[in-house]
Amino acid sequence: MTRRIGTAIIIAATAALTAATPAGADTIVYPATLDDAFFSTPADIADRQPGDVLAVRAVPPPLGFPGTDAVQLKFRSTNSHGEPISAVTTVLSPHGAAPGRPLLSYQAIINALGLECAPSTALYAANPLRGIREAPGLFLAIQRGWSLAIPDHLGPNSAYGAAKVGAQITLDGIRAVQQHSPLRLADSPVGLAGYSGGGMTTAMAAVLAPTYAPELDLVGSAFGGAPLDIGEMAKGLGESAHPAFGLAMAAALGLEREYPDRMPITAQLNEPGQVLRDRIANACTNEILASGAGLSIADVADPAVGMSLLESPSVREVLIENSVEQVQAVPNAPVYEWHSPTDVLIPLDSITTTLRRYCDAGVPVRSEHVPSPDHITAAVIGLPGALDFFDGRFAGVEPTSNC
Repeated sequence: MTRRIGTAIIIAATAALTAATPAGADTIVYPATLDDAFFSTPADIADRQPGDVLAVRAVPPPLGFPGTDAVQLKFRSTNSHGEPISAVTTVLSPHGAAPGRPLLSYQAIINALGLECAPSTALYAANPLRGIREAPGLFLAIQRGWSLAIPDHLGPNSAYGAAKVGAQITLDGIRAVQQHSPLRLADSPVGLAGYSGGGMTTAMAAVLAPTYAPELDLVGSAFGGAPLDIGEMAKGLGESAHPAFGLAMAAALGLEREYPDRMPITAQLNEPGQVLRDRIANACTNEILASGAGLSIADVADPAVGMSLLESPSVREVLIENSVEQVQAVPNAPVYEWHSPTDVLIPLDSITTTLRRYCDAGVPVRSEHVPSPDHITAAVIGLPGALDFFDGRFAGVEPTSNC
């Protein structure tokens, strides 16, 4: 289902910045389209409602999901400007699944700018570097008798960092799943979960749900290692040389794709920055990290701009709009959150501030510090607690809180 990427190509993609020729100083680079008509946008999409199913196809169960039925739904959603877009979700269900079983929408870690990195394709990737890291843990949800919806939450432009559109795609994906009658999920209780960037999308979906999709029966949300303030994360990764600077660069470019008139990143890049932009324009996590390792904003931006770009009024507006901490709405269902207290990739103060606001508003919140030294390991350690949280929520058990 994807192009095979050889080892030599991966090495070439992460070579020295001066090895590539930039596309153009002021050119926003969008992802290459997939050679698959299923992902195309129908001409009449403006006539459809958010969550309407546009196309359906059965797919084989991904590797590591035995005894599973799989289907992909293309549906109508909405971008950050209120315009119609199409999106895709992959739904995995146990063989012979009971009608009305729980539905968990899981927003996978997609630190990427390429469409081949999205779950609908990455779940079937021949290259393990492009797979879904959480897949082994997600099979535990299938074994509990639940269905999983795994949306391509970065959307048709792979707008990494754009939490608002990701949240709307997530909620419309749930609508689509419940509309597709063969799945028999129309009356199912629904949970939202995700880690890292997927956790950011999950948290944003939880706060937008009461107004964007009030009809959904959400029993709760669980997110871990979530960067709840994308602006603070950008500062942390970009102010000085950082091994994960590539993620900050990718998020800036992803937000520019979603807000081309308000997020003028490309116009502010120097020549090495243009080269890095082109190198990661279709890259997944490992390539992005390798390409940007040890760099900072000073290495890729026009010297006259530098860190001040993050303080421009239009950019600040975009960052606020896509930061869960800055959105004053709160979820209307219980929250389970987990992270490592020594995680250096995400702004931990933003988690504390956000959860305190939820608690003050009366939202049941359970926050867990997991014994992990790093960001990625915490995902694995914390996921079982999140699944147990949903076991209780789906059974109607009163949630516990440690506000």
